[in-house]
Amino acid sequence: MATMSSSLLNTITSLSNPTSSNRRRIHHSPPSPFSLSTSRSRRLTIKATETDANEVKAKAPEKAPAASGSGFNQILGIKGAKQETDIWKIRVQLTKPVTWPPLIWGVVCGAAASGNFHWTVEDVAKSIVCMLMSGPFLTGYTQTINDWYDRDIDAINEPYRPIPSGAISENEVITQIWVLFLGGIGLAGILDVWAGHKFPTIFYLALGGSLLSYIYSAPPLKLKQNGWIGNFALGASYISLPWWAGQALFGTLTPDIVVLTLLYSMAGLGIAIVNDFKSVEGDRKMGLQSLPVAFGEETAKWICVAAIDITQLSVAGYLLGSGKPYYALALVALIAPQIFFQFKYFLKDPVKYDVKYQASAQPFLVLGLLVTALATSH
Repeated sequence: MATMSSSLLNTITSLSNPTSSNRRRIHHSPPSPFSLSTSRSRRLTIKATETDANEVKAKAPEKAPAASGSGFNQILGIKGAKQETDIWKIRVQLTKPVTWPPLIWGVVCGAAASGNFHWTVEDVAKSIVCMLMSGPFLTGYTQTINDWYDRDIDAINEPYRPIPSGAISENEVITQIWVLFLGGIGLAGILDVWAGHKFPTIFYLALGGSLLSYIYSAPPLKLKQNGWIGNFALGASYISLPWWAGQALFGTLTPDIVVLTLLYSMAGLGIAIVNDFKSVEGDRKMGLQSLPVAFGEETAKWICVAAIDITQLSVAGYLLGSGKPYYALALVALIAPQIFFQFKYFLKDPVKYDVKYQASAQPFLVLGLLVTALATSH
C-alpha cells in the first residue's frame, strides 16, 4: 500500500547536499526488484577514488550526523537517525514503522464499519493478522520499494539513508521486497480462508494494493511523478485499502463504502502534499512534478488544506443527509481544530512546522475516520 514517503506520519526535514569531494555516484539503471541478479551483492556506495563495487563495505556515511543521531529515529525510519551497520536494524528502518499506524487504524475503521466485529479471541486474532498484513508486511514492502526507486533523489535530499549510502546491498534490498510482498499476500489468503470467503476478496485487495505501490514508485508509470495522481494513489492506499480489508474480513464491502472511502482519500491526498514540501529541491532536480514544484509552494499550501478540509466537510454533509446528524456534528467538531492548526503552523511555514502541524492536527483527522466508520455501521 502506498508511501507516505513519506508517509502520513513521517514528519522529517531535509539536510544539505554533500560537497563535491564527498559526493557518491549512484547507479541510474537499476535492476528491477522483480529480476533477481545471481551476481554477488553490490554496494551502492562508490568512494571518491575508483573502487570495485563488490569490495565496498557497509559503513556509516560521512554526511549524516552519526554522533547526534537517535536510535529511536533509526528504528522508525525518519530523519535524525543514528547510523547503523547492523543489517537487521537497517532492514527495519527501510520499512519505516512510523508509517504503519495509519494502515493499522484503517483496519480498525473497517472492522468498526462492518458492524460485525465482536470482542472475542477469534475476532481480535483476525484483526491482528489483518493489521500485520497491512502494516509491517505490505506497508513495509511499499516503503522498501519506494526507497529502492528513490535512491537517486534520496542521494540529494537524504544521502545518508541506507540505500544511497551503501549500508545495504542491492540483493539484500531486493530480497526484502520479495519477502514482504509474498508474506503480505500470503497472510491475505489466510484471512480469506479464515473468514470463509468464497471469493478471495482480501487476497485481491492485497494484490491490487501491491501493484499500486509498484507503479507508484517504479518506471515507466511512476505515478508519483504526477502530484495529483500520485498523491491520490497514496491517499487511497493509506485510507481506503486497509478500511476495505477490515470491512471485508468481518462483513461485506458495499459500493457506497467504496465511494465514501475513495472520497475520504482526497484528504489523504492533502496529507501527502504536506510531505512534498521538504523534497522540493530534489523533486525539481529529478523532474518530479509534485504540487509544490508544479504550482509553487504558496499555491500548493492552499491546495493541501482545501483537499483536507473540503473532503471532511463533504463527508459530514453526507452523514447529515443520511440522517445521522450527531455523527456529522462530531465530525465537524474534529475538523475545527485541524483548521486552527493549519493557520497556526502549516500555512506559516510548511517545512519549518511540519512536525508540529502533523502531530497537532492529524489525531483529529484519524478520529474523524473512526466517527465516519461508526456512523456507517448503524
